[in-house]
Amino acid sequence: MNKRIFITGGAHGIGRGLVEAFCRQNDIVAFCDIDEQRGEETAKKYGAKFFCVDVTDKETLERCMLNLFKEWADIDVIINNVGIGNFKPITEVSVEEFDKVIQTNLRSAFITSRMLAIHRKQNGNKEYGRIINLCSSRYLMSEAGTEAYSASKGGIFSLTHALCVSLAPFNITVNAIAPGWIHVDENEILRVEDHIFHPSGRVGTVEDIANAALFICDEKNNFINGQTITIDGGVTRKMIYPE
Repeated sequence: MNKRIFITGGAHGIGRGLVEAFCRQNDIVAFCDIDEQRGEETAKKYGAKFFCVDVTDKETLERCMLNLFKEWADIDVIINNVGIGNFKPITEVSVEEFDKVIQTNLRSAFITSRMLAIHRKQNGNKEYGRIINLCSSRYLMSEAGTEAYSASKGGIFSLTHALCVSLAPFNITVNAIAPGWIHVDENEILRVEDHIFHPSGRVGTVEDIANAALFICDEKNNFINGQTITIDGGVTRKMIYPE
């Protein structure tokens, strides 16, 4: 089955890895991103369709999906990957900046999921559907200055299990992947201690997340539903005491 995949924030990082993974297995892939240059480069390299979209713009995001429904007739898989951090001390972050993170990371996932549900309701149920939301291990643990990001990922966690129930009539499973430390910055130099910190003995890679997404999207795996799968090399299960 060649799936029709739509990924938000697919121009770089984990999103780019997801675009590559699904293209490599000959799925039909479209993605959106605000970074036009890297979006076009990614689309050309992997043979995907790119839309330059700011996901905080509801009308533009909805129009992007309507174009795909028109071209493809349906979307089999949505991966709500887009995310921003804006880590600042709470005394320095503005309410507007907080809102921007929520709109980007959480509200956009609701918009895309709602659009797919409306389309399925209007056009009849299909036998297959997947939504994967990119969460974060920060939905259950935090550092100072991460209020906006952590709140958005906590919202993703809760939105995922709510959508699981609401979208069941449309044969759509909804799950989240919560990455830990994933090495996405080519300029970031990893130290030996960075790897040793993880019980798995290494920092995570984009491929670790992409492989999980491919597994969830396998047609046989529809009994995985409403779950948030943490992929962090075991860090959230590690007792850490001050030295």
